[in-house]
Amino acid sequence: MVSNRRTLLADAALDVLADEGIRGLTHRAVDRRAAMPPGTTSAYFRTRAALLTALVTRLVHLDQAELHTTAEELAPLRSTEELVNGMMLLTRRRLTGEGRRRSLARYACAVESVRDRELREILVPRENAGLDAVRLFLAAHGVKDVKDRSHTLLTCIDGLVFDRLVNGGEVPREAVEGLIAAALR
Repeated sequence: MVSNRRTLLADAALDVLADEGIRGLTHRAVDRRAAMPPGTTSAYFRTRAALLTALVTRLVHLDQAELHTTAEELAPLRSTEELVNGMMLLTRRRLTGEGRRRSLARYACAVESVRDRELREILVPRENAGLDAVRLFLAAHGVKDVKDRSHTLLTCIDGLVFDRLVNGGEVPREAVEGLIAAALR
């Protein structure tokens, strides 16, 4: 039961962060969002740092599950069009519904991780099915510096998602096509 309650509280913290930002993330706000008695969150996560660590750990878990699902739906990527379609699917998922909420929380946590090494370590996933799929695609297309190009491509895609979170709208397909064409040069 303890792990389930911890997960419930981490999910509630993620929701608070997505809705109210980092300043709104308090133990009391999480208690309210989780419909728990006052003091429940602080009983499980004594400090704000412990609460943030739980939130980021849960966020990474959810993101990894999404990436694995996306990779399974698309695997294996053979053509540039298939890679573009995969990136478009990922951007749509990151900009709508629960994916949007996680994106808002992810960027807030990324800023916090600048000052917190533990959060930064958690945010850097050990496994990344999306990155692996991009690396395999680029290698199969003769790209020499696969590691750097994959990182650059996904960082640029992430930047497009961030821009659309801030400014609204969808990521333009032409932008993704251009980034992939550049990665293949």
